[in-house]
Amino acid sequence: MIGLVASPVQAAESRQPNVVFFLVDDLGSGELACYASKFHETPNINALAARGMRFTHAYSGATLCSPSRAALLTGRSPARLHLTDWIPGQKQLNRKTVTPDWQTHMDHERILLPEAMQEQGYATGFFGKWHLIPRPRPLDLGNPQLLTKIAAMHPHHMPEKHGFDENYGGDQSANQGRNFFYPKYHKFPNLKGRGSKDECLTDVLTTCAVDFMERNKNEPFFLYLSYYTVHGPITGKPDYVKKYEQKLADNPAADYYMNNTGKAAMIQSLDESVGRVVAKLKEIDQLDNTLIIFTGDNGSQGDEFVPNFRGNKGTAYEGGTRVPLIVAGPSIQTGICDVPTIGMDLYPTILSYIKAPLKPKEHLDGVDITSLLTGIGAIKVRPLYWHYPHYDETTPYSSAIVDGWKVIRYADDGKVELYDLKNDPMEKKDLAETNPEKRKSLLTNLDDRLTAVGAQLAQPNPDYDPDPNKYSGGIRGHKAWKAIRQKK
Repeated sequence: MIGLVASPVQAAESRQPNVVFFLVDDLGSGELACYASKFHETPNINALAARGMRFTHAYSGATLCSPSRAALLTGRSPARLHLTDWIPGQKQLNRKTVTPDWQTHMDHERILLPEAMQEQGYATGFFGKWHLIPRPRPLDLGNPQLLTKIAAMHPHHMPEKHGFDENYGGDQSANQGRNFFYPKYHKFPNLKGRGSKDECLTDVLTTCAVDFMERNKNEPFFLYLSYYTVHGPITGKPDYVKKYEQKLADNPAADYYMNNTGKAAMIQSLDESVGRVVAKLKEIDQLDNTLIIFTGDNGSQGDEFVPNFRGNKGTAYEGGTRVPLIVAGPSIQTGICDVPTIGMDLYPTILSYIKAPLKPKEHLDGVDITSLLTGIGAIKVRPLYWHYPHYDETTPYSSAIVDGWKVIRYADDGKVELYDLKNDPMEKKDLAETNPEKRKSLLTNLDDRLTAVGAQLAQPNPDYDPDPNKYSGGIRGHKAWKAIRQKK
């Protein structure tokens, strides 16, 4: 008997769609030209937005990198994961509350998004920042046995151990070191010997990603491009920096609310990389068979602020939680969507899009937003929550958005803030005292949620000394931390 062989056209039609996921470090909402920026130049990202759906109320699962990234990959809130700070975080000494015994890795019992993609026959590749390797937390530093155990866990929590077939650049690193350039990036996995003195880390990661697509063009692939940019230190290509310096000089009266020339240069390199990936998809005849997602891990870093939002990275305000989200691909509607979404939603959405079974026992805190993308149906607008029992850019807090209202409660002093986001998106007018009923309702909602997910709460510090002369700075300034760093 002679078997039937599918024609190339039939094979192309039956192939599952590829998924390309762009995750940009510290890229807040408003740093792209297709959102609000008048200074940054992002023609390739603009083109992606023009052929897809651009979300105006997309939120990150956390306001700092590690918990936000864990939320994306697990579909679970950081509060549920107990992974609530950047790894390894800072323990502030002599503070009013005690940091919980939180977790610095993702459990292997969880089926992460890339593992779910592997189950569907996808080739999976990771490129860039991982920052989800177990590392000693400041509260672990006095326990030698625990430090040894944590060190032994490192190789078991690399991207390759969590569902990625290939890994380029991903380890425990929080950022790229002193700069983005040769030979600094040679310290990252599988990047040694790659790139040249004229290329930045963003370019090199994109080259590896393009090669991955070429090698896997005949099978469905999941490409997760998790750039280190635009995290500090702000170091753009020198020629690009000069270009934006000249742009400022030529337009002294222009309304450039974000005008850091180094960051503009970094964003241009990012945009060019997005263009290279799209061009490669077109070259291998897969552009019309690929779901492309572009987003950030948290709000903007540094002293540049989006003019229509308050705060930035690490804070509970909109500038810390709002991120760009652009989705393009076959059957995706073009336009703008103002329905609130959160990072955990992308796990079930991707599975739904590729017509794979959902994993409701895994992505407990995400919802499938495919109906928003295709224009067929809607989703129920639900409360969104954040929980940060640590010290860093802010003091410990929990917050929620319910029906357009935001409540923030700080653990140190119990202070509560309440904002009507629909009428006050800049969060200028605190209504906590003038609207006690709304305040009470939202706090009840928030407490119910924290209890439901088993959130770890910051507890009063019985040893707190209000003496202002007592040390209360970050752990990295403490002599015990310095001694450990010198031993490495």
